[in-house]
Amino acid sequence: MTAAELADNIARLGLEKKGDQICTLDVQGLSHVTDYFVIISADSDVQLRAIADNIEKKLREDFNQRIYHREGQDGSSWILLDYIDVVVHLFRKEAREYYGLERLWADAKFTWLTEESSNE
Repeated sequence: MTAAELADNIARLGLEKKGDQICTLDVQGLSHVTDYFVIISADSDVQLRAIADNIEKKLREDFNQRIYHREGQDGSSWILLDYIDVVVHLFRKEAREYYGLERLWADAKFTWLTEESSNE
């Protein structure tokens, strides 16, 4: 699976658990750390953990993709899932606004995923 396909699958798995404001940032050539960021918002800590757990479980079961590192847990407003070529940032909405990763990586190519676009 390519990094682009992995990022796309992660975004769709976030949507399965009703993640919001889902976007993929192509940071190839802009970052030496990873190729893609996937950013997903959630309304609560419970939803944040559910999205992270769903991504981790389904990638392992369906695609044999194992996580390299996970940061942030109980009571955290930000969970990071590191798949080397793709780094997933799961935020509570207020934390996402505060950190503003989209502003920091404004030169990246953005792809937004919504319920409507996922059905196309």
